[in-house]
Amino acid sequence: MNDLILILAVVLPTVTFGLWWVLRPREEAQQIALVDTPAILVRDGVIEHANGGALEQLPIAIGLHNWEDLHDILSPRYPDFPRAPLPTTTGETVVRGESGEIRISWQDSGASIVFHNTSSATVMTHDLEELALLRQVTDTLPFPAWKSNMTGTVDWHNEAYAKLKSRMSADGRKAHDPIFEMKEMKDGADSARVKIVLEGSDKHEWFDVTCKLVDQGKMYHATSLTTLIHAEEAQRDFVQTLAKTFAHLSIGLAIFNRNRQLALFNPALTDLTGLSASFLSPRPTIDSFFDAMRENRRMPEPKNYKTWRQRMADLISAAETGRFEETWTLETGQTYRVTGRPHPDGAIAFLIEDISAEVSLTRNFRAELELGQSLVDTFEDALAVFSQTGVLTFSNKAYDVLWGFENNTSFADVTITDAVRLWKEKTSPNPMWQDLQDAVMKLESREEWDMPVCIKGQTPMQCRVVPIASGATVVRFSRDSNVHTPPKEVLGKAQD
Repeated sequence: MNDLILILAVVLPTVTFGLWWVLRPREEAQQIALVDTPAILVRDGVIEHANGGALEQLPIAIGLHNWEDLHDILSPRYPDFPRAPLPTTTGETVVRGESGEIRISWQDSGASIVFHNTSSATVMTHDLEELALLRQVTDTLPFPAWKSNMTGTVDWHNEAYAKLKSRMSADGRKAHDPIFEMKEMKDGADSARVKIVLEGSDKHEWFDVTCKLVDQGKMYHATSLTTLIHAEEAQRDFVQTLAKTFAHLSIGLAIFNRNRQLALFNPALTDLTGLSASFLSPRPTIDSFFDAMRENRRMPEPKNYKTWRQRMADLISAAETGRFEETWTLETGQTYRVTGRPHPDGAIAFLIEDISAEVSLTRNFRAELELGQSLVDTFEDALAVFSQTGVLTFSNKAYDVLWGFENNTSFADVTITDAVRLWKEKTSPNPMWQDLQDAVMKLESREEWDMPVCIKGQTPMQCRVVPIASGATVVRFSRDSNVHTPPKEVLGKAQD
C-alpha cells in the first residue's frame, strides 16, 4: 500500500507536467490563430506556426523557414528587426517600420511575433509585389545567376543557370557545387573570363563572370562571351591572313591610326625606306616616320626645314581626303610612287612603290621613239602611217611641210578621211583618192601600189601605198620616177 502511494506521488506530478508542456504550444498556436493581424510563432529558431494572415502576406512555410529568413524578409521594411532571437530573454520588444509596428513577445526558446496598427490587406503588400517582380526578373534573365554561401556551395540559382547545368557533364561534381570553376580573383578585380565545355562537344563556351559580396555569401552573374570570342578569333585569323599577304607584296605599306601612330607595316617597307624593324615596331608617329625617311635620303631633299614641315602637313591633309599621289626621284637614281589613302576610323595608309624599272623602261622607249622620229625626219620623202582603223599615228617633218600639217597642235585624232580631204584640196583632180582610202581600211589582200599625185603649182610626184605589220599602212609621197602598178581592182575603179 505504501509502495502504491509512493508510485502515485511520483508519477502523477510527472504526467501532469508533461500534459501541460504538450498542451502549451497548442494554446499559443490557438491564440496565434485567433489574432486578426498576421502573427507568427517561432520555436528554437524555426517557424512553428503562423496564422492565415501571415501565410497569405509573407513568403514563408511552417517548419521550412527560420528566424534568418524572417529577418531577410522583414528588415527592408523594419530595419530594427532583430537579426537573431534574443537569448534567455522574456518580455516584449516593439519594432516600428513603414507599415506599422511589430510586437515580439519573448518566451523560453522562442517568440511570438504579431503585427499591429496595419490590416492584413496592406501588410507587406508592397514587399510581396516587389518579391514577385524580382522572381520574374531572375527567372527570365538570359544569363546565369547564382549565389553561394561562405563555404562555396550554391544555395540559389536562376533558370538560365539550371539550363546551362543540364547541358554540362557532372564529372564528379556534387549537386550543389558551382558549374564554373572560379579561381581567386586578383585584388580589386570583380570579374573574370571563364571557359566551360559542354557535354558531348569539344567546343568551348566562354563567360564573363562577375562577383559581388552579399550577406553571408557571394552573388555571381555570368555573361556569355562565346560570340565575342569567335569574332575575335575570326578577326585575328583575318589579320594574320592579311599580314601573310602583305609580307609578299613588293609595295611598302604603312598604316597610321587616328592618333597618327604606325599601326601596321609590311617587310617591303623596311627595304624601300631603309628603316629598321626595331624603329618601326614601337609605332612611331607619322612625323617621326617621314623625318627618318628624310635622314635616310629616301625622299626628295627639301630646300629648308620650314617648307619641309609645311609640305608634310599638306601631305597628311591630302592623304586624309585621298588626293595624295607623288613621284619621288631620289639621289640614288631610284624613283618612288607614293600614294596616300584614307581608311576607316580616321586612319591613313601610305603605299610606297619602287617604279625605277618602269620609269627606266618608259624613258628608254621614249628615247627610242625620239630616235626613230629624228631618223625619219631626215628623209626627203613625206611619210604618213595610218593604223588598221585608219587613224594617223605617225608622220615625218617632210610630210608636215609638204601638206602644211601641224601634228603638235592637233588634239583630235586625224583619220584617213581627214587626210584624203586635205590631199584633194591641194592637188589636181584624181579619181584614185577613194581607192587609196579603201586600201588603208582594207583588212585582207593588201598589196603595195603607186598612184600619181600633182600638187597645184608644183611638179608631179608619186604616192606609194605600202602595207606593214599590224594592219597599218604607210603612205609615201616622193618625187621618184619609179612607179609600181596599182592592183587590177584599183585600175578598174579608176577607169570607171
